[in-house]
Amino acid sequence: MSTDDYLALIDAASVYDVARESPLELAENLSIRLGNRILMKREDLQPVFSFKLRGAYNKLASLSDDELGAGVICSSAGNHAQGVALAAKRRHVRAVIVMPVTTPSIKVKAVAALDGEVVLHGDTYDDAYSHARKLAAEQGLTFVHPFDDRHVIAGQGTIGKEILAQVDENISAIFVPIGGGGLIAGIAAYVKGKRPDIRIIGVEPTDSAAMRDSIKAGAPVTLDHVGIFADGVAVRRVGDETFRLCKDLVDEIVTVDTDATCAGIKDIFEDTRSIVEPAGALAVAGLKQYLETHETVGETFVVINCGANVNFDRLRHIAERAAVGEHEEMLLAVEIPEKPGSFREFCKALGRRGITEFNYRYSDTKNAHIFVGVQLRKGREEHDELISSLSDLGYPLADLSNNEMAKLHIRHMVGGSSANLENERLFRFEFPERPGALLDFLQAIGTEWNISLFHYRNHGSDHGRVLAGIQVPDGESDELEAHLAKLGYAHFEESDNPAYKMFLS
Repeated sequence: MSTDDYLALIDAASVYDVARESPLELAENLSIRLGNRILMKREDLQPVFSFKLRGAYNKLASLSDDELGAGVICSSAGNHAQGVALAAKRRHVRAVIVMPVTTPSIKVKAVAALDGEVVLHGDTYDDAYSHARKLAAEQGLTFVHPFDDRHVIAGQGTIGKEILAQVDENISAIFVPIGGGGLIAGIAAYVKGKRPDIRIIGVEPTDSAAMRDSIKAGAPVTLDHVGIFADGVAVRRVGDETFRLCKDLVDEIVTVDTDATCAGIKDIFEDTRSIVEPAGALAVAGLKQYLETHETVGETFVVINCGANVNFDRLRHIAERAAVGEHEEMLLAVEIPEKPGSFREFCKALGRRGITEFNYRYSDTKNAHIFVGVQLRKGREEHDELISSLSDLGYPLADLSNNEMAKLHIRHMVGGSSANLENERLFRFEFPERPGALLDFLQAIGTEWNISLFHYRNHGSDHGRVLAGIQVPDGESDELEAHLAKLGYAHFEESDNPAYKMFLS
């Protein structure tokens, strides 16, 4: 099909029986920060919180009565599933939905609530796709492809049509997330047919860049592995038709990592007070990365917020990674002398910066290794300054800010039991949280007794919480308890806690 054919198909698309024309909103905070006018296409506000119902409904509207009567089936990571389920329910058609077992539960429950017959199969979209094709053949069901279908592509293309109708100013570029390619193919077909001067820029996760690799290869390729953090775009192979359109119509593809994606979620929240799923933030993340290498001021860019189906329990991880992605936190592994007062000296070296995390466990008599998270107010500049100043002070260190294993695992595993450790008592402390509060606490504790275990993490609450092991020689318990009483900090001894005895003593 030519671009003109797609223009006609998009103009005739039947989507508004279920979809609504989503608003195109100015992202005020992001616009000020980036020095350009940023408009967000709010597809996260659709009835199923994703754009996918457009293509799904348009496909069902194109089917014959016999095809509809046989029932429909699809494979999906979740959003297409909800679109098909809603479209089928509206047309009183049976819908079987095959989803990977990794699909967020919020999407599975949403499909079931729309009377879709959920089948969970495989770890990836491609596993679900193969199983859905098998069931379609066995049961005579009509398969509704999530992206590689001209009616699905045309349904998604109505987003491009809406954007051009909603904006009366020059648009420099539209940033679009890419999974299988249906969304960007539809938008590109319409926009390039009407306004070829507008750049179409696709955004993919670095660990799921199937369209980028396919365009480089000159043909669709199958990835050996895809990351599942941005589950809505976790596709090993793009469509043949979407590839054909993207190869000719998409101007550029950028890739972003998990930290940048999480920072994009935060950016959208700060402007809209809505929380999108990782795939829904790809466009914002890609735009920010693009502007880091392109000196543009005062131009207008559109980003597609494509979905908001995120599990609530993922928010902790998203918030944690967003700080690093936004260059508001850095993570360090630092070696300090194993002697009283070394904690305090190291905190002095950090200055009055906020500390988000501080992990330590005694290992030997010479040196101690600590894992520390530090808040940054000036981003990359402050990051480099702190690395330099700590190195000048003679601290051996490793920057873990971009270490995936450290961020996913090590930061939560620092500690463990320690051999040959004597006279340790364990205490919990609470103190009002503020910049410099941890240093004030260490100053108050003093250097008379050795700290043998230490864990602190800023949880965004109004009180800081510390778990500390203190080595107390025989005969000094009364002196320690008198000292702690003078501090004024709420404290609780946990030396008999079974969790301590099992994992740390």
